[in-house]
Amino acid sequence: MRTLEVVELIRKGNLSIEESTHKVIEEVKKLTSEYNYFNTIAADTAIKRAKELDAQIKKGKKSGKLLGIPISVKDSICVKGMESTGGSRILEGYIPPFNATAVQRCLDEGAIVIGKTSQDEFGFGGFSVNVGVGYKVPKNPFDKTRTCGGSSGGCAGYTQKTAYNQLSIGESTGGSIVEPASFCGIVGLCPTYGRVSRYGLMDFSNAMDKIGPMTRTLEDAALLLEVIAGFDSNESTTINAPVDSYTKVLKKSLKGMKFAVIKEAFAEGLDPAVEKHVWNGIKKLESAGATYEEISLKIPIKYGISTYYLLGTSEASTNLAKYCGMRYGKQDKLEGSFNEYFTKVRSSYLGEEAKRRIMLGTFARMAGYRDAYYLKALKVRTLMINEYKKAFKKYDVLATPTVSILPPKFSEIEKLTPLQCYMIDVLTVGPNIAGLPHLNMPVGMEKGLPVGMLLTADHLQEGKLVQLGSWLE
Repeated sequence: MRTLEVVELIRKGNLSIEESTHKVIEEVKKLTSEYNYFNTIAADTAIKRAKELDAQIKKGKKSGKLLGIPISVKDSICVKGMESTGGSRILEGYIPPFNATAVQRCLDEGAIVIGKTSQDEFGFGGFSVNVGVGYKVPKNPFDKTRTCGGSSGGCAGYTQKTAYNQLSIGESTGGSIVEPASFCGIVGLCPTYGRVSRYGLMDFSNAMDKIGPMTRTLEDAALLLEVIAGFDSNESTTINAPVDSYTKVLKKSLKGMKFAVIKEAFAEGLDPAVEKHVWNGIKKLESAGATYEEISLKIPIKYGISTYYLLGTSEASTNLAKYCGMRYGKQDKLEGSFNEYFTKVRSSYLGEEAKRRIMLGTFARMAGYRDAYYLKALKVRTLMINEYKKAFKKYDVLATPTVSILPPKFSEIEKLTPLQCYMIDVLTVGPNIAGLPHLNMPVGMEKGLPVGMLLTADHLQEGKLVQLGSWLE
């Protein structure tokens, strides 16, 4: 059933929010015990909220686009009164005294937060295997031996597996919304940088982090984006521009719409099954009325990984400096010098990949290396944006596979080097570096596993993604 239909049933009094929330929580507990989708399950809070909403409805208060709808929230996004750790043990026990703006806007529309989903520690990974010490790795809903993708793996896995209408709030820095969406066969919509407030998000990279919807249907993604998007005076990078009615462009005619297929995305290393299904999707869009051309777009794919990891780790090394066992999260006995204490806490409670990225980023910013690495990466980023902008003068949307391969097995991931793991993001880092909105749409199944197609648009053109993507659904 569509989310809008569920909301209408609730408004008419034909569906008890409390009863349905009880069922959802029971399912969350069962699936998490089997698939590890949640780090925190907010059973008591969710039931209390459901009772309050039912009481309001009886009094005639029936407003809210998400009235009675359960939402799951990535663990790196703060929810008031709910343990929020970013998937890291260094923040174990941290209870935010406020809601992230995106979460608050959902609550204002009648939503119910059911818990915090599992992820790579602070978003550091593409497979959701770099979880904090003691956390469990989420499993692919189609095959428990395979990855959900990362870093929003719990969001994607649960959204696919649940039997109920629910919406998930994910986060992306280099592909962490669309990649797990592809591996789990759901819709992932990563908006323009600044379209959704980052207030209440645990920073990985201030210049690239974005909060966005992960849902079962494109209509739900469009609806959720309408709710969470918009200017926020608490967050200086949000864009002060009107929020479009994204749900109104669903299935809008594609006549006159022109998109481009990026040749470099169909190079060596692309799984033939992925290529087949993505091209089927391209032809489907063509038959629906859009026209396409194949073009070359070299910089994002050739230099995307190196640029992303220089910029991202540089910012991560400064952002994670505040997690030192003093202000919040894990603390040890105060002894020794400050450096000795900080080293002890960070060595004990940060995971291997987090330490690796801190060291890489610190190195890139050091005197003698900053010009050679960090500043050069910023220049490449500008070249990348310019190349995208040139393409968007002629085309509405750019199309590629979302990920080059089918969801790999955990046993296969264990054999990869860190650099090989980083390469999973090769098709997704470009749009993220440039701050462009992009959308994963499921376009087929191969051997029981989903394949995703990536659509990228110019800044603030999420409506074009929804319009085009709706013809793939």
